Amino acid sequence: MNIRVSSIEGNRQKLDGGAMFGNAPKALWNRWHNVDTHNRIELACRSLLVETPNHKILCETGIGAFFEPKLAQRYGIQDPGEHKLIQNLQAKGIDHTDINFIILSHLHFDHAGGLLPTFDSIEKGNKDLLFPNAKIIIGKAAYQRCLHPHARDRASFIPLLRDLLTNNPRVLIVEGDQLEDVYPNHIRFFYTHGHTPGQMHTCFTGNQKSIFFCGDLIPGRSWLHIPITMGYDRYPELLIDEKDKMISKAVKHDWWMFYTHDPDKSMSKVKYDKNGRVIPDQEHESLDQFEIS
Repeated sequence: MNIRVSSIEGNRQKLDGGAMFGNAPKALWNRWHNVDTHNRIELACRSLLVETPNHKILCETGIGAFFEPKLAQRYGIQDPGEHKLIQNLQAKGIDHTDINFIILSHLHFDHAGGLLPTFDSIEKGNKDLLFPNAKIIIGKAAYQRCLHPHARDRASFIPLLRDLLTNNPRVLIVEGDQLEDVYPNHIRFFYTHGHTPGQMHTCFTGNQKSIFFCGDLIPGRSWLHIPITMGYDRYPELLIDEKDKMISKAVKHDWWMFYTHDPDKSMSKVKYDKNGRVIPDQEHESLDQFEIS
């Protein structure tokens, strides 16, 4: 089957560099990322568009433009009045109504907020989810975490989005490693729990190439370093073990790794250097109908 993948940027955000690198000192992570006057680093919110002969599949919808102005400023949202993901899809000749499936790794606001209209539109009474013809695929554990968050991560979820997803016939809750009756030989799900319970990673496999959606297990190339975690991770030690295992699998099977938050690169392969450290290989800044079939 012919499978083509493209990277589609949404609105970018800025988050505190210390929070993004957990217990790693600034003297270390400042080598990899520049900071602004508020100690924030710039992060992409990048979606993966997968096109097959019959479907258009979107992995995640980014942060969107739903934040009210004060929070949009706090999180450094790029062009907060515009929905950049929708605009960049349209630039490729794709309307949001053309998307058939949306796969969400988890429901944190910077991965699922793009399902919502802009703040101005919401203020005018439009609270309908975007991508009206798409089934929305969510892992069961990630969905339950959104419904019943812990005090430590409650702010990562969007109450309006939770309400719009609840009892919505477009929502498909999955538990296993495949989506029933939809490309069983080409789509497989892997689950990790260190960042948030039930984070679901999609692996698309063609005849010769595979691409793995890293989500917040590996937000970008800087987090390929095995000991590096985020302050946002619920279980950092578990995440390190999960990352180590998944990277070993990626090296063994020659996967491409897709990064949703890396500010500069959308995808790379990974390998071990002579000292056993994980490093990116064959980096791609952007993707446009990259063939994996």
